[in-house]
Amino acid sequence: MLAEQEILSIRGLRKEFTLHMLGGKVIVGCDDVNFSLKQGEFMAIVGPSGAGKSSIVKCLYRTYLPTFGQIWYRRADGTVLDLATASEQQIVQLRQTEMAYVSQFLKVIPRISALDTLASGLRQRGVEMATARRQAGDFLAMMNIDEALWDAYPSTFSGGEQQRINVARALIIRPRLLLLDEPTASLDAETKRVVLQALLTLKSQGTTIVGIFHDTESVKRLADRCFTMQAGRCKSVSKTREVV
Repeated sequence: MLAEQEILSIRGLRKEFTLHMLGGKVIVGCDDVNFSLKQGEFMAIVGPSGAGKSSIVKCLYRTYLPTFGQIWYRRADGTVLDLATASEQQIVQLRQTEMAYVSQFLKVIPRISALDTLASGLRQRGVEMATARRQAGDFLAMMNIDEALWDAYPSTFSGGEQQRINVARALIIRPRLLLLDEPTASLDAETKRVVLQALLTLKSQGTTIVGIFHDTESVKRLADRCFTMQAGRCKSVSKTREVV
C-alpha cells in the first residue's frame, strides 16, 4: 500500500483501450507503471508523443478507469484510498476538495465569466463570495489577463489566454495533488515564467505534483524526478539533474 511518508503510490498500472470498430482490437495506453511520491514531491513524466504519458495522468484523475493495478492515495484525513477502484462519488469528492487537473484544453461552463470561473473552485471549498472573487482577480492579474476581460467568457479568449485560465483555476485552490498535462505548451515566455514560479510555490507549500512535459528546461527547474515513457512502459526513472 503506502509507506509512512508517501501520499501517492502507483503499482502495476495498466490501461487498455478496446477498439470495437476494429473487431475488438486492444491498444495498450500504458503498462506496468510503478512509482511513489511523498508530499511536496514533483514527478515529471516525459517521452515521445504516443508513449502513454496522458494515459497515466488520466488514470490518476480517473478520467480513464484503469484496467489493472492500484493507485493508492493518502487523503487529507489520513485514510488511504485506491483511486483505481474508488466509487464515482469518492472521486467527485476528491476533485472538489483535494485534487486538480490541468489538461491541454480548457473546459468550462458556458456564459460564466473568467473571474467567476476561478472563484467557483474557492466557493466549493467554503470561501465567501467577495473573498473568492478578490482572490480570483489576483490570479487573473498574475496570469497577465487584462482586467477588461475578467467579466468576459473564457470561450471567447485566445488559446493562450484560455490555457492561462486553465492553469490559474487549478492553482488557486491549492490542491494536495496536482496533475498537469503540458500546462505551459501554449504560453508566452513571460506567462510561462509566472506559471513555473507558481508551481514551485505550490510545491514548497506541500502540493504533490505529477506533470507531463516536453520542455526539458521546465523539467529541470520543477521536478525532483523524471519518469521517462517509451511505447507505453517506463524506460527509466531518474533524478532531474540526470535529464538531458
